[in-house]
Amino acid sequence: MRASNHLIGLLNFLTFLLSIVILGGGIWLSSRANSTDCLKFLQWPLIVIGASIMVVSLAGFAGACYRNTFLMWLYLFVMFFIIGALIGFIIFAYAVTDKGSGRPVMNKGYLEYYLQDYSGWLKDRVIDEKYWAKISSCIRDSKVCNKMGRNFNGVPETYDMFSMRKLSPVESGCCKPPTDCGFVYVNETLWNPGGGLIGTDLDCSKWSNDQQLLCFQCDSCKAGVLGSLKKSWRKVSVINIVVLILLVILYVIGCAAFRNNKRIDNDEPYGEARMTKAQPSRIQL
Repeated sequence: MRASNHLIGLLNFLTFLLSIVILGGGIWLSSRANSTDCLKFLQWPLIVIGASIMVVSLAGFAGACYRNTFLMWLYLFVMFFIIGALIGFIIFAYAVTDKGSGRPVMNKGYLEYYLQDYSGWLKDRVIDEKYWAKISSCIRDSKVCNKMGRNFNGVPETYDMFSMRKLSPVESGCCKPPTDCGFVYVNETLWNPGGGLIGTDLDCSKWSNDQQLLCFQCDSCKAGVLGSLKKSWRKVSVINIVVLILLVILYVIGCAAFRNNKRIDNDEPYGEARMTKAQPSRIQL
């Protein structure tokens, strides 16, 4: 009995450590929601799942230490549904970020982002006027575009140097006009119309050198936010898949240990079924 309780206690401690990883992923998404991704509801399911695993694992740990069968049963029962919720979250994360990615541009280090490349629930959420007003305000307040400026020995970055930079999706979509517009580079966030015709992209007319406007109302900016969300969610989902596999393994071992505890509590010899014990012995004549 003691060995089984020690095993269950160890499993709950490992589960507790895994909950910290999931919480860390949710907190990381939350930090990006306040600075880069600016979509502030996606991280909460992950934080709730991580916190639930932490609380349940502590209950299971207490049950193992104090030999409380009810707490250990509660741990296994609730953990089953938490694992199901984590599976659902992973599937949802991949489903809503399935389509869309940046397009390479000839002789450029960065990618261009187009709203028509994306579809589905997440796109509808981002382009909603009420949500986009909050998202664009968040991007502006984060000053992500103001931080793009670079100097080399006191000399501002040239266009050729800027063209080779690997910009983030938000920087590419929100802080500069689309390359097709043919604007003339002045600095990272200041572009003037070229001598030729302006591109046919509707975002060309939405660009403004006003540092409070830039391309925040452009479709490319909305696509950049979607591209940033996809990268963030995919990173977290990979970690969640690894954590899920470990949780399932620990859950199966925990179920076996719990059954072993019940068998010992019922004084059942190993490998002997209760029905076999209940059979009356034959009368010897």
